[in-house]
Amino acid sequence: MSEDNRFDSAVVATVTVTFNPDIGLLRTQLDALPRESLKLVVDNATQAEALQGIQTLVSQTPNARLLRNEENLGLAAAVNRGVHAVRDAAPATRFVLLLDQDSELAPGSVEALVTGFEALQACGERVGCVGPTLLDVATGLPHGFHQCTRWRWKRVYPASGATAPVSCANLNGSGTLVPVDLFLELGGLEDDLFIDHVDTEWAFRVQARGYRLFGIPQAVFRHRMGDTSRRIWLLGWRVWPVRSPRRHYFLYRNAVILMRRGYVPRVWKVWAVAKLCTTFIVQIILGRGRLAHTKAMWRGAKEGMHEI
Repeated sequence: MSEDNRFDSAVVATVTVTFNPDIGLLRTQLDALPRESLKLVVDNATQAEALQGIQTLVSQTPNARLLRNEENLGLAAAVNRGVHAVRDAAPATRFVLLLDQDSELAPGSVEALVTGFEALQACGERVGCVGPTLLDVATGLPHGFHQCTRWRWKRVYPASGATAPVSCANLNGSGTLVPVDLFLELGGLEDDLFIDHVDTEWAFRVQARGYRLFGIPQAVFRHRMGDTSRRIWLLGWRVWPVRSPRRHYFLYRNAVILMRRGYVPRVWKVWAVAKLCTTFIVQIILGRGRLAHTKAMWRGAKEGMHEI
């Protein structure tokens, strides 16, 4: 922050990963980011027609740059490339904000995240990352913040207008604000996970190193989970992601991989088993292409068991 206490947007850079994005949504996101911030778009082999749209958009956006991958390296590898590029291009940048291609930021959200991080640090907290309130686009429902007790993995939903930071056990990858130094010190995201649970593994690794995670309620992102989402009744109305078989493969594979990691909390492992079972049941009852999804889930779980 500058000496007159105004938000200095040069302290934060952003990394947005794209793969055949909706150009309109991407434009909305880039337009909402601080003008002075370095904005890196890391593209994972988008098809030629959409790639041309990305190139045009980036060329029209102040302080934006495009990094292209010749093949789809996955979310984790693309983010890692972006953060390393931030360090090379703007060594003085303190924070990096990680973004999915379709997340939409409410005005003032980036400022709220940076201000929240610095306020927590000033209070003596060993802050690793902060993240925003997420609102599901399809349903308008909040996704809530994850918390972990000794016996329970749960979501908490701050009241409308709440401003107090929320201690979290996990943060969604899109919207995570992290110091560049810490990201690089911990080795970045795990490339082999590719997409699902990349943020989960990162959150547990950050906490295993003694840092804390916080949600900043006044920072608000409209966010899409999975390929789309629906509203279902499951002991209360909930946002339920609708995924492709490929996404279900990674979801099951990566969850099983994390269950075998010593630094992952046991309560999360129990919750994950229950969530995977519930996902299977919901897909069988409400989903389409049941056979394809079942095969993808089974293959993912099986390969996760054999991960070294």
